[in-house]
Amino acid sequence: MKEAVVKQRGFTLIELMVTVAVIAILSTIAYASYSAYVKRGYRSEAKSVLLQDATILERNFTTANRYDNTALAGNGTATSTQIIQQAPVSGTAIYNVSVAFNTNPAMDFTLTAQPVAGGPMANDECGSFTLTNTGQQNVVGATATATDCWGK
Repeated sequence: MKEAVVKQRGFTLIELMVTVAVIAILSTIAYASYSAYVKRGYRSEAKSVLLQDATILERNFTTANRYDNTALAGNGTATSTQIIQQAPVSGTAIYNVSVAFNTNPAMDFTLTAQPVAGGPMANDECGSFTLTNTGQQNVVGATATATDCWGK
């Protein structure tokens, strides 16, 4: 008597393991790309805020012939309270933005966007962004160059 050969359908354990491994590799690559994309967005936001603040300070300079135009606040306080002080502008701060007036009266300034300690950009390769009244763009505490960071 002949016995009928029964074909079983399904996947072997090896086929399943290979599929899981391929999905894991693709997920790792996708996550790395996504993380880099998000960091570029945070950097762009910080640079944008620095440029907006520079515009505010330049307007102050045209009004009072100095960058810390105290007349705008009306109470003698410096413009540093009127600049945008975090990036992004609303929500949780990723960068803290500050201004330093390097002379008295304030004839020049340096704006700095420093990553928030413990935040997603705390150990970023670009460190802190700086912008001066002459338009000089630089980075502090960075492992990358200023050209790479400001150009990204």
